[in-house]
Amino acid sequence: MTTSATPWRGIHVATALPFHDDLSVDHDAYAEHVRFLAEGGCDGVTPNGSLGEYQTLTPQERARVVETAVAAAPEGFGVMPGVAAYGSIEARLWADQAAEAGATSVLLLPPNAYRAPREAVVAHYREVAKAGLPVVAYNNPFDTKVDLTPELLAELFHEGLIVGVKEFTGDVRRAYEIAELAPELDLLIGADDVLLELGMAGAVGWIAGYPNMIPLATTRLYRLATSGDPADLPEALRLYRDLHPLLRWDSKPEFVQSIKLSMDLAGRKGGACRPPRLPLAPELVARITADTEAVLEKGYK
Repeated sequence: MTTSATPWRGIHVATALPFHDDLSVDHDAYAEHVRFLAEGGCDGVTPNGSLGEYQTLTPQERARVVETAVAAAPEGFGVMPGVAAYGSIEARLWADQAAEAGATSVLLLPPNAYRAPREAVVAHYREVAKAGLPVVAYNNPFDTKVDLTPELLAELFHEGLIVGVKEFTGDVRRAYEIAELAPELDLLIGADDVLLELGMAGAVGWIAGYPNMIPLATTRLYRLATSGDPADLPEALRLYRDLHPLLRWDSKPEFVQSIKLSMDLAGRKGGACRPPRLPLAPELVARITADTEAVLEKGYK
């Protein structure tokens, strides 16, 4: 579980953002969703991540989403806003806004306006670290074209710029390289469909997608996968196999629409996405629906 000293650990749900029919942000529904996740055993939320469609929000909306999450969070529940931006100055402003709102940490992509060299990446993290909140790096070279390699992560950590990394490459071998180069850097699972592998490799957190739909089952899986007790592995593996057809949608290009559709099917408010994300093609709807219903039919919540 998270503590005041390590508020970035545990399960932080990258929250899907509900909209009204006119696609304005439904802040009341979002606040209710934050409370739902806390009651479901999660440790915190990550507003304004890709799953929260932050790229489509106005600055006013983006700031209010963070404020809504902080206001809805019960005591001890973490709020780790995404503070990604094209420029370091803007990312620093979002980190300052997160600190002012009462967030407990921030999640930061490397510069994503171009393929930034090492020097620019380090300078970017230096600037945002000045806001004073613990910074979790987000390694997603598929979208940013910048790879936070184990060597670069170790450099950022040893300079005191980051406390952890959300590792999204899917390459579980990196967990061991990171541990060798920066043993005290916290590894956070960055994709739902490598949860068991990274949990066994020493992860101490998970920035998660599918707990938006089934928090009880997914938090149970995380606790088993990260307990360090070999006796927990058989149950963890059984649960992982049951959930994996659903969890792997978190790593697909349609992950936002997929998770929102699964939420709708589970009785949560997922709803539509803002453009440029379009409704799913009928064949994808059918596949995600089948995977979701299979999980619900087994009683997972």
